[in-house]
Amino acid sequence: MRLHRGVSSTTSRHKPLLSLILALSPSYLPGRTSLLPSLAFTPPQEHNLSTSSRNRQLHRMSSENTKEPWSETDNRNSAQALEARKSLTIWPLDESNTVLLNEVAPRNYTNPNPHDVYDLVAIGAGAGGLVSSKQSARRGAKSAMISDHLAGGDCLNVGCVPSKALIRCGRAAAEARRLAEFGVTVGPVGGDQSVSVDFGKVMERMRQIRATIAPADGHEGTSATGAHVFQGLGKFTGQDTIQVSDGSVLKFKKAVIATGGRAALPIVEGLKDTPFTTNAELFNLETLPPRMVILGSGVVALEMAQTFASFGSHVTVVQRASYLFQSKGGDPEASQIVKDALEEDGVTFLSETTTQNVETLRDADESDPKSLPLMKLTVKSADGTEQELECECLLVATGRLPNVENIGLEEAGVDYDPRRGVIINDLAQSSNPNVYAVGDCAADVPRLTHVSGEMAKVVVNNALFDDAWKISSLVVPAVMYTHPEVATVGIASEDMAEKAGVDVDVYRAGLEHNDRAITEGDRRGFVKIVTEKGGGKILGATIVAGRAGEIINEVSLAMKHDIGLDGIGRNIHSYPTTGEAVMGCGLQFINARWKRLD
Repeated sequence: MRLHRGVSSTTSRHKPLLSLILALSPSYLPGRTSLLPSLAFTPPQEHNLSTSSRNRQLHRMSSENTKEPWSETDNRNSAQALEARKSLTIWPLDESNTVLLNEVAPRNYTNPNPHDVYDLVAIGAGAGGLVSSKQSARRGAKSAMISDHLAGGDCLNVGCVPSKALIRCGRAAAEARRLAEFGVTVGPVGGDQSVSVDFGKVMERMRQIRATIAPADGHEGTSATGAHVFQGLGKFTGQDTIQVSDGSVLKFKKAVIATGGRAALPIVEGLKDTPFTTNAELFNLETLPPRMVILGSGVVALEMAQTFASFGSHVTVVQRASYLFQSKGGDPEASQIVKDALEEDGVTFLSETTTQNVETLRDADESDPKSLPLMKLTVKSADGTEQELECECLLVATGRLPNVENIGLEEAGVDYDPRRGVIINDLAQSSNPNVYAVGDCAADVPRLTHVSGEMAKVVVNNALFDDAWKISSLVVPAVMYTHPEVATVGIASEDMAEKAGVDVDVYRAGLEHNDRAITEGDRRGFVKIVTEKGGGKILGATIVAGRAGEIINEVSLAMKHDIGLDGIGRNIHSYPTTGEAVMGCGLQFINARWKRLD
């Protein structure tokens, strides 16, 4: 892998980051061409640069802005509609999306007059940029944030928030199909009890939720903290200067690179010429695709596979691995439980399978906003057998790349790797000690929203207050929001321990005997806690349960504050709760060391 070095980089060597081992890491990825006809742009020529990433550069705000605010329209060819769809990849321009855009990319926004010198400038307006700029301002610093696309980043706009809104609807549909188990009927007893999904209403609800949350990340809220918000592309022009695309030059004492990531596109014959989608366009869908093929089997792939299957799509997941989570050393039992659950919901898995080529059989009808294209894939299994798959939606979820190009890193003396990101030390500093990097654009850190936010706190303390907070001290949980959920932290499985060369003990408490799980009618899952061999020091955990994401935090807290497994076992847990399974692992540890009256 080629390492790009800044032209004025220092020669000092950074000590390596301690590994933050996770079994899962979400990959909500901006993409390029949408399967919607309105977003069928000229495809990129490079496999590592998405069209939507390029189109962000088209949306720039002048320092003397006379544009009108965003307003609702059904006219797909109006100036505002074209700007929203093609520059910002947001559609439809209904009430909710109008509220969203007026918060996170206001057309009538005017950039402030810059300070002579800023204590801290953040390039990027996702979690990392927002937290670093806001917290700096609240603590008395002159700070600025540069937003070149949608404030709130992937999480608000095309990731955490909209995906969880869809997941909730999918779970509601799945639960509705089980009503008879609980003695509940809808409509006349003995009548039609079938469940239908109004996909338009599902998407409308998602947009409403996203608009409700948007003010927390909007320009007005950030400005209210005292931080300056500049809308436009920010690019380093030297060791301590950044120029915004409106011409503003920001001189800084410290800077934070928080530019996030984008979709990593696999090299597949014909793929770049087809109207595939990533999650950047997925949330613009207006019609439920009858058939969906998903390339990849990471978090976004599995979450959306189960959700769209619950809505009624025929979903096929194509994965190179032989079982889920294999590439990350995930727990094989968790893999099987999740696979079984998704198959029960109608998802088909093609494992140890590669995609040979993709072609477009039918383009979407430009005159029909609800029209979908038709694509055909040829895939090959490990035994050499080929088969063809047709779909109206091809979701590519095969990883992500950091956004490190075209922001002047060379001029700033910042070393980076095009695939890993900005090279940082344990204090989050780059090769330019006054420039830091956080989140998905930083090398070798978990690509999670909460990691971006926490790294931003590290940077504020280290950059402005001469502290020495370390990235390696962070204990980072990760959650996949399928049903059941899968939550992990640290060394989460025996396979991971073996790869790390660590001898461990594993304590397991299954949900089959958990009273709350029994009453809920969902006994699938377990808690596994990994400890050092022969001792109670917790090294990690995997939890599979309906609310695993809520339960894992107890284990993370124990790890952070060096509370042993015996301490968890002696902590009283409410009855009946699924979380008692965590206590169950602790009791196993304690009971194995009981004193006895023999």
